[in-house]
Amino acid sequence: MVHCDKLFINGDWVSSASTLDSALINPATEQVIAHVVSGNRDDVNLAVQAAKNAFADWANTTGSVRASWIATLADKLTEREQELAELISDEMGMPRHLSLDIQVRGPIQGLRSYIEYAHLMDDSEQVGNSTIIKEALGVCALICPWNYPLHQLIGKIAPALAAGCTMVVKPSVEAPLSAFVLAEICAEIGLPAGVLNIVTGPGREIGEALCSHPDVDLVSFTGSNQVGISVMQAASLSVKRVCQELGGKSPLIITEDADLEAAVRYGVNDIMCNTGQTCTALSRMLVPRSRYQAAISIAKNAAEALVVGSPLAADTDIGPLVSAQQEKNVLAYIQQGIDEGARIVTGGLAKPAGLDSGYYVKATIFADVCNSMRIAQEEVFGPVLVMIPYDDIEQAIAIANDSIFGLSAAVWAASESQAISIAKKIKSGQVFINGAEFNYRAPFGGYKQSGNGREWGEEGLKEFIEIKAIQV
Repeated sequence: MVHCDKLFINGDWVSSASTLDSALINPATEQVIAHVVSGNRDDVNLAVQAAKNAFADWANTTGSVRASWIATLADKLTEREQELAELISDEMGMPRHLSLDIQVRGPIQGLRSYIEYAHLMDDSEQVGNSTIIKEALGVCALICPWNYPLHQLIGKIAPALAAGCTMVVKPSVEAPLSAFVLAEICAEIGLPAGVLNIVTGPGREIGEALCSHPDVDLVSFTGSNQVGISVMQAASLSVKRVCQELGGKSPLIITEDADLEAAVRYGVNDIMCNTGQTCTALSRMLVPRSRYQAAISIAKNAAEALVVGSPLAADTDIGPLVSAQQEKNVLAYIQQGIDEGARIVTGGLAKPAGLDSGYYVKATIFADVCNSMRIAQEEVFGPVLVMIPYDDIEQAIAIANDSIFGLSAAVWAASESQAISIAKKIKSGQVFINGAEFNYRAPFGGYKQSGNGREWGEEGLKEFIEIKAIQV
């Protein structure tokens, strides 16, 4: 049993002004594995003040100094990567053998990229009689989700550190443990006090207090659209900068001449990864009508070959959903799909065989779906794929864009040039061609109601920068 009973503020572990805590439940066993302190507004005020006090000195360090800190942090995280993978697996359910690469090593790789980007802060540009310089934005509130806890945490703190900002981090209630490890490392390496502060607790109190705090200059939030709207409203009163990564309902367009077997299997594996709890998950598969039945057969076989089971088992592909509430939400969407007239190809409402405890849901595929159905328009955030036929590529693009979201998409075609031509017509922040990998140096973010601003890469750094023109 883990007890995280103190907050990390001003470089030290301090008791909360609150006496409350929350129980952290392992979604595979439904057993309590940790108790985590729940802070309150007084803790937020203390943390913001610490970040404000630390800002001037930290912002005035050189890019090379901050790059050195980032490198040291990455090295120490690497030393504890196995521990981090196990913690994240236990708290949110991803199979351990997948967690190490996806949840831990990938984000550390992304962190290392900011060693280089930190040096960009020292650059200036001469434009006529003006010198253009970059300055750190200020105190940043970083509000993180549970589905990729370390990935999203690093996606926010890496550019903040590189830019010279100070920060207050609010991890999710469901998956906060990697943030505590990060704080332990910051204390161990001697990161200047107040640069990074961590306050845990419910979003309704901690998140709102951070968003409305007059001394917070930026809010970076990852989560649902509904909460994102509240974040913007609270931040607007003091005209803060807001960077948000919200929901997605990402399409995969498979062309007439594509390798159907490879494309469909790629799509099934993508949506089922992390039990569908991925904002970029390719949850809508768009297939030419002439190949629709063949694609359904391939998808069925691919989904039924995946093992749903304990995160501790080496052969498990799909672990549990993060919580009982998430399980309830996903099952409600499956029932909604049935009610709307979609056909279940595989999966459904029944508990997976042999799994009496834990928040498990079968890998589920719907056919005979039209894009107006709720299961095709709303983010299910579970292992649920909808398959939609189309008649020509222009209709496929129209269906792909018929969504309030625009976070991600994919195209699988016989030629790269054809796929890129289609990708340029899809309204989303990123498009994966023929199974391409995620790139930590590329900007990540969405169109439309999938958010605003960008994370990762040089564009992610810019969110934490003010630009100043000095006229001479």
